[in-house]
Amino acid sequence: MNNFLNLVEEINALKKERNAVILSHFYQRGEVQDIADFVGDSLELSRRAAKTDADVIVFCGVHFMAETAYILSPNKKVLLPEKNAGCPMADMVTKEELIKLKEQHPDAVVVSYVNTSADVKAESDICCTSANAVRVIESIPQDKEIIFVPDKNLGDYVMKKTGRRMIIWQGYCNTHEKLTLEEVKKAKEEHPEALILAHPECRPEVLEMADGIFSTSGMVKFARESKNKEFIICTEMGLLHQLNKQCPDKTFYLPSDKLICPNMKATTLEKVLKSLKTMEPEVKVPEDTRVKAYTALDRMLKI
Repeated sequence: MNNFLNLVEEINALKKERNAVILSHFYQRGEVQDIADFVGDSLELSRRAAKTDADVIVFCGVHFMAETAYILSPNKKVLLPEKNAGCPMADMVTKEELIKLKEQHPDAVVVSYVNTSADVKAESDICCTSANAVRVIESIPQDKEIIFVPDKNLGDYVMKKTGRRMIIWQGYCNTHEKLTLEEVKKAKEEHPEALILAHPECRPEVLEMADGIFSTSGMVKFARESKNKEFIICTEMGLLHQLNKQCPDKTFYLPSDKLICPNMKATTLEKVLKSLKTMEPEVKVPEDTRVKAYTALDRMLKI
């Protein structure tokens, strides 16, 4: 316990000294969320950081999130405490592969989920999040062909919601893809009064069974405002820490013990402290790539 308190104390002192802000994604370890200045989903966090007067952003998340923070705040130093924290789904589409697909469909509008690299965002026309993907697709003229990268499950969900046909990249989130319909059914049998809340990165058959489909921020908001007292949460386990903190009078169940993202859990308090001490690992994006990626993000933010 003393070691933990010392770590937190050291982190807070260095944070003040460096004029740093600590951001944590909902999927991070509970103790990492607890020392953060802001906890949220990736884009919400990057926008928060851009609005602060901090000189340094310590992003407790994965690589594409730190890149997004830099794209929106190139004047700030962006640190990613665990340099190897990547996103397998983001890695499923490369700039070169996307360029090849664009050549086959030269008039298509390219929509990229924020869970992509800066290189891929730079080759896109507009970005989207799980929360606003439907609105982004609805903003595109009906006569336009649409390429959607990289998540097939989010793409399928959006296509059903909007009625728009899209060329969908066949990427997926390793963590959400593991959750099966059988596991959700079993959880519902065990907790019949619980509402099922699912992230749109889940398989289509899981989404069909859900009472509500939300981004991580959307799940927290819904649970907080709902009169229901029990919920089955179909997303990465880290969200339960925030749900339990914000809704102490409610009960949350995970339908599977496989809902763990090892990349999100790679960041520790020790790594946060080391990052603040050494001011590394630093994440940057080449300026030409940053400008193009910013345009795609900015188009989304204006909707």
